[in-house]
Amino acid sequence: MLFRAARFAIVATFLPVSFSATVAAPVAAPAQHLLALSKTDHKLAVIDPLTLKVLARVPVGPDPHEVVATPDGRTAYVSNTGSGRFHEIDVIDLDTNTPRNPIDTGSLIGPHGLAFVGGKLWFTAQGAKAVGRYDPQTGKIDWSMGTGQDQTHMLVVTPDQKRIYATNVQSGTVSVLDNVELPPTITPMGYALPTAKPYMDWEETIIPFAKGNEGFAVSPDGKQLWTATPFGGTVAIIDTSTKKLVQKIDAHVDGANRMAFTPNGSRLLISSLKTGDLTVFDVAKRKVLGRVNLGHGAAGLVISPDGTKAYVSCTPDAYIAVVDLTKLIVAGHIDIGGRPDGITWAIDK
Repeated sequence: MLFRAARFAIVATFLPVSFSATVAAPVAAPAQHLLALSKTDHKLAVIDPLTLKVLARVPVGPDPHEVVATPDGRTAYVSNTGSGRFHEIDVIDLDTNTPRNPIDTGSLIGPHGLAFVGGKLWFTAQGAKAVGRYDPQTGKIDWSMGTGQDQTHMLVVTPDQKRIYATNVQSGTVSVLDNVELPPTITPMGYALPTAKPYMDWEETIIPFAKGNEGFAVSPDGKQLWTATPFGGTVAIIDTSTKKLVQKIDAHVDGANRMAFTPNGSRLLISSLKTGDLTVFDVAKRKVLGRVNLGHGAAGLVISPDGTKAYVSCTPDAYIAVVDLTKLIVAGHIDIGGRPDGITWAIDK
């Protein structure tokens, strides 16, 4: 995008650094940058991951929780949850770092988990016990489905848009929603109408685990789903083909909050809001490789595309910790404002 360089040149003039007249020329923007939310300041920070500098701070709504970017890196969406009562998703223009008109989710209250797949925004609605989908082209919510589970929280949508995974915190379950072909509708008399045809609809499978599970991750090959309960720190592994819980690991990840696989799928990271630890798992051996203490509490988590670093929102400490995954040490901190939480990548393509 040819005009992104000018965007960052303008933002830089407001930073508390001295500039000479020769520095006014536009500088190429990084192809990858981090987006992170400050819940206290109600701002979305745009961060250069190379310099760890905040390039811009964009106003967002009253209770920002999660953020996702479109595949072209030009638009971001921010959910405002309000303990399941709010109905606002913010829209941020990342070319100009300015907010657009927000999305009103209406009766789908408490938007939280976000995914942008197939040109559409998918979201959980905690208060409505549902999942919804917003079409940016029409400006409308074009689909929703209830889960029947309490506090539907985070979600993953498969690239083919045929399956949705979601955790339900208070119910202690994982919902698997499959878009499948169903046979023609049968009348109460036991026969199909002449005009009846097979049709596509969504079916839900509910997998019980343990109360409190919210963060989860699906392996890069799509074969496993890992989640954990913050109460006791047990990790669960679900086989996505059978949709069954196949193993529980007493991993002592008390306060487990978010999870992420490295791009090659060899490691799994778990942040703890209670202990401030980042726990690193060997996925094949299903054993803990090590723990890195990041502070007093670790929440939002994202891994660099090359798998060498993790960026973790340390909510009580008011910074983002940068973790070197080769050495398993803290390599730096980023100050984005009070109570950092949701974090993601925006990558220009």
